Amino acid sequence: MNHPRENNRQNAVTDSIFDHDHALPAPESPGDIPAELLRKTPLNLPNASELDVLRHYTRLSQKNFSIDTQFYPLGSCTMKYNPRIAHAMASLPGFARLHPETPAPAMQGLLQVLWELQEWLAAATGMAAVSLTPAAGAQGELAGVAMIRAYHHARGDTARHKMLIPTAAHGTNPASAQMAGFEVIEIPNLPDGDLDMEALDAHLGPDVAGIMLTNPSTLGVFERRIAEIARHVHAAGGLLYYDGANLNAILGRVQPGQMGFDVMHLNLHKTFATPHGGGGPGAGAVAVQERLKPFLPLPTVTKGESGALRWMTAEDAPRSIGQLSAHGGNIGVLLRAHAYIRRLGRVGVSRVSAYAALNANYLLKELQKLGYQAAFPERRASHEFILSVSDLQQATGIRALDVAKRLLDFGIHAPTIYFPQLVPECLLIEPTETESQATLDRFIAVMAQIREEALAHPELLREAPHHLPVGRLDEALAARKLDVAAALS
Repeated sequence: MNHPRENNRQNAVTDSIFDHDHALPAPESPGDIPAELLRKTPLNLPNASELDVLRHYTRLSQKNFSIDTQFYPLGSCTMKYNPRIAHAMASLPGFARLHPETPAPAMQGLLQVLWELQEWLAAATGMAAVSLTPAAGAQGELAGVAMIRAYHHARGDTARHKMLIPTAAHGTNPASAQMAGFEVIEIPNLPDGDLDMEALDAHLGPDVAGIMLTNPSTLGVFERRIAEIARHVHAAGGLLYYDGANLNAILGRVQPGQMGFDVMHLNLHKTFATPHGGGGPGAGAVAVQERLKPFLPLPTVTKGESGALRWMTAEDAPRSIGQLSAHGGNIGVLLRAHAYIRRLGRVGVSRVSAYAALNANYLLKELQKLGYQAAFPERRASHEFILSVSDLQQATGIRALDVAKRLLDFGIHAPTIYFPQLVPECLLIEPTETESQATLDRFIAVMAQIREEALAHPELLREAPHHLPVGRLDEALAARKLDVAAALS
């Protein structure tokens, strides 16, 4: 029971809020607005309470697939768990509230973190220097091929206008090369997954600027002749570009620099467990060997003679290809990558690729036992592998798309399908290192059931998914006439 004196004090405070001297401002009178600007009919907007809006968007979020709630075996995307400690570190007030135009002497803490990240990534990749500024993997690709072009032009070698790209490359590779002004020449892969060396040698010459590839390739196998490829390309005066999309397979065990690559990008939002998907944010840091260091995009962090850190500018690097993003790039993503690497340590980084490869090969062997066909049955999986369901298509008409749609009914996100295009009816599966054996075993059991359904009741797959808010869509029509509101109604 409150004391009477305390009640009097509370009443006095309440009364003071509403007395004449503290009256709330009166709403603006419509008379203050010119009549010709006033609406003649009410504005057609929903009149929902804050609670109704909150519940609406919460329900929508619960309908989404998320790495926090479901298994995401999304090949070539490395949809791994994002540790909460990395989010916490990136959200520290000293980072989150720091204005990007803060003078370098007042932001030494952030610059120290970014400088360390540059050094760690250079060590992990076997490269000489790193720029963190590209805002996505595709922008990192563009930076890489732009540096190759700048290098050749700086040497007066302006006749090199061709970029060689394997047929199994990521689709952004030829797009990035063309944006940088190169003519794209495709190099085929052999039936065992390796690059066709005869075709490569046939195209090498004084007009070739370089080759773009990733190792392991998008076929899920390690390019066994990579050292030979590097020797041939370098002998012809070209450079090697490494697409870092599959770095998760070799992290801590093999360095792209050891393979002979001159420049590469890293998907920090894949390999280094920062948020991924939904259109961003991303970070496509680029790493280079010594001869490409002068062309790195700006700004990068450098140490002065006194040990103080600062941003490197165009005055320091006049041959730089320039600035690709505002300020230092997507700082929040970079901070998460730093926290992730620091949490793992040197030994933990090597465990990433070890368990990624273990999980992939475990799934591959178990799914083969069920009757699924491996695209390259004689090859060991890297961190991902390709299955083909062309046998199901021939037997029942069931396609990779039908298998993918049916997986959604079991709370498992569909893997990449129909990529790479040279494998018919394919599923590109990547379990990542963060999934437990229990999760993998459940995926195997679900795939076993789906295969049985495909053979006995194929209509179940053709009409899937059955248990989601949105059923089977006409993909072509949905792409041309997108109507999200109708789909969710």
